[in-house]
Amino acid sequence: MNVQSLFSLPLLFLLLFLLNTAHAQLHVEYYRSSCPNVEAIVHAAVKQKFQQTFVTAPATLRLFFHDCFIRGCDASIMLAFRNNSAEKDNSDNLSLAGDGFDTVIKAKAAVDKVPQCRNKVSCADILALATRDVVRLTGGPYYRVELGRLDGRTSTKASVRQHLPHPDFRLDQLKSMFASHGLSLTDLIALSGAHTIGFSHCNKFTHRIYSFKSQNRIDPTMNLAYARHLKQECPANVDPRIAVDMDPTTPQKFDNVYYKNLQQGKGLFTSDQSLFTDARSRKIVNLFAADASAFERAFVAAITKLGRFGIKNGKQGEIRHDCAAVN
Repeated sequence: MNVQSLFSLPLLFLLLFLLNTAHAQLHVEYYRSSCPNVEAIVHAAVKQKFQQTFVTAPATLRLFFHDCFIRGCDASIMLAFRNNSAEKDNSDNLSLAGDGFDTVIKAKAAVDKVPQCRNKVSCADILALATRDVVRLTGGPYYRVELGRLDGRTSTKASVRQHLPHPDFRLDQLKSMFASHGLSLTDLIALSGAHTIGFSHCNKFTHRIYSFKSQNRIDPTMNLAYARHLKQECPANVDPRIAVDMDPTTPQKFDNVYYKNLQQGKGLFTSDQSLFTDARSRKIVNLFAADASAFERAFVAAITKLGRFGIKNGKQGEIRHDCAAVN
């Protein structure tokens, strides 16, 4: 063993200790004494919002993913500053639908309306619960949510870009980014299945149907009929804010059809389709396409693991009175 390895072992043990310590503060009964009905309260608020607009579901799910990936699951994505310098103001987050933010705000208000619960439940935990609820409301699996997160006090626009996967990423880039968050290849593929609901703006993928590799052609990994359909939805020079469903088959149902679409060359992003075109991940895509239960189990395991990332302890965080502002 070389000197560098000897010095890295204590650092490794310290990292594992910190991760285990953060995870230890989370458990599903965290609010049993302080706010015993928190799950029912949040669910009722989320369901009411969902019944008003389906966008609630993909917007909330995406909000949770972006929050956890940037600084950890601490609701820092919710913070708003007057000088537009927060995470939410970064160009990579400007496409986050307002319905996700509104869902958390309304659920927080419903929780705080109960005297026993007022200022007892973090915005980060409400976002985690709301995410589980929208998955369930769209036909996905129910799972117990680990609770006990604190809300972060820091949110910067500059912190975003190096932490979020890009639509043009291929497998090696995706694996590296997910691994830095403690997530495996199976976790990566399972969490990508969240693209079974929701939408994307045209400017995130039109280069694949008009100018692949700066040439006037279609990405050869894309189903030709699907590419033609996308051209109808997103004509050249169309308003880039126009959006299309990410799953062209069952866009409002949380299911495993996303993986069946990949088998047919109907992944909207390069990052989606690369999961099938790359032999290292194709076997897992095929498994999830063939077995919906296997996908659901893997998704629950992955989103639970993601929900443990970057948990704030003690003075690192707080329970915000207003999800958009530090106390």
